[in-house]
Amino acid sequence: MFIVGLLSWWYGAGWARQARAVRDRLAGLYDYFSIDLLLKTLFSPFRQISAGSVRGSIDVQVRAWLDQLISRVIGMIVRSIVMVIGCVTLFFAAIVGIVSLCVWPLVPLTPVLGIVFALSGWVPWTI
Repeated sequence: MFIVGLLSWWYGAGWARQARAVRDRLAGLYDYFSIDLLLKTLFSPFRQISAGSVRGSIDVQVRAWLDQLISRVIGMIVRSIVMVIGCVTLFFAAIVGIVSLCVWPLVPLTPVLGIVFALSGWVPWTI
């Protein structure tokens, strides 16, 4: 009875819990990298406190414009790098999650396979 209950949990609620864990892990990574927010603010100035309009001579205005332009370019580069790293991380996490969901139903078979291999005389380090 214990084994039946264990297997019914494994292939029912346990598998669903594993799927939720994969989904939550992907959602957490998506939130951690904030890809949607980075995309919305891609061309915003990067850590520039005074990004407002500047009054003064043409020289001061051109200098402020160039400062803002450089800050926006740096912000775009940094945000793009973080977005690429985030997308790559999400991709690999999704692959690992899919593999773990595919392997999940096979895990209860490993003791049976171990017994079969042990009785057949197979030893893993003699390959």
